[in-house]
Amino acid sequence: MSGRQRRPSLSQLRAFAAVAEHLHFRDAAAAIGMSQPALSGAVSALEETLGVTLLERTTRKVLLSPAGERLAVRAKAVLDEVGALLEEAEAVRAPFTGVLRLGVIPTVAPYLLPTVLRLTHDRYPDLDLQVHEEQTASLLDGLAAGRLDLLLLAVPLGIPGIVELPLFDEDFVLVTPPAHWLGGREGIPREALKELNLLLLDEGHCLRDQALDICREAGRADAPVTTTAAGLSTLVQLVAGGLGCTLLPRTALKVETTRGSQLLTGYFAEPAPSRRIALAMRTGSARGAEYRELTAALREALRPLPVRVLDGVN
Repeated sequence: MSGRQRRPSLSQLRAFAAVAEHLHFRDAAAAIGMSQPALSGAVSALEETLGVTLLERTTRKVLLSPAGERLAVRAKAVLDEVGALLEEAEAVRAPFTGVLRLGVIPTVAPYLLPTVLRLTHDRYPDLDLQVHEEQTASLLDGLAAGRLDLLLLAVPLGIPGIVELPLFDEDFVLVTPPAHWLGGREGIPREALKELNLLLLDEGHCLRDQALDICREAGRADAPVTTTAAGLSTLVQLVAGGLGCTLLPRTALKVETTRGSQLLTGYFAEPAPSRRIALAMRTGSARGAEYRELTAALREALRPLPVRVLDGVN
């Protein structure tokens, strides 16, 4: 080609990537805040610039051409790199400013967010913290896709490309109805879980998986699932109603058991079953130094809670 070769614009790539994701012009336009005619024009201009047909348009739906399938991956990679460049520039310009999209699991959010929000408000007033409460799988997808910047969840994850920044360990306690033979006891052996009607969270919650692991360690072969709930508050109400017992992390105990008097708490013998809570970020994150500083500050802020803060653990 003689002369200077034309290059696609970021706007064109963004439009094409949106159509490739949604396979629908109206939905794609809404997703990136562009009018539908402008989006269609941007994709057509990209096709002309590249000299290939990216989409197969029919009256009912939009399909990617073979070339479109291949180039959609490239377009997303380019846009991800541009996003990383802007994020790095923002981090260099002024740490702890701009948006930080924090993902939190539901069995942590109600009990730790007050501390997190107070810390960021007091120490990082220019940080625009945006919180997203989702289950672990959704959070990990969001982190990998760049939709989320930092996660607050239970570990270990053991996933390549993710760095875990441990905050604390916390024990589980046994919450029982009144008059239960284990209610209010200390030094409960784990083997006692083999005989209990244990109420669990729905599938998808990591706390459910942790509870099942604890039961297996106690020698229970079957999965004690007769009644499940979408959240810890509902579980506790089911316990208060006499349907069974449940395991709660210590950070949830004060919030969940003070809503009603029809509950007793039992404590396991050492070493008690426990979970580890951490922040998690993408490997090589442009704001990695900020996130490590935030981890250290959050450890200090969490000391009043009934947890074992993990100083010096990387």
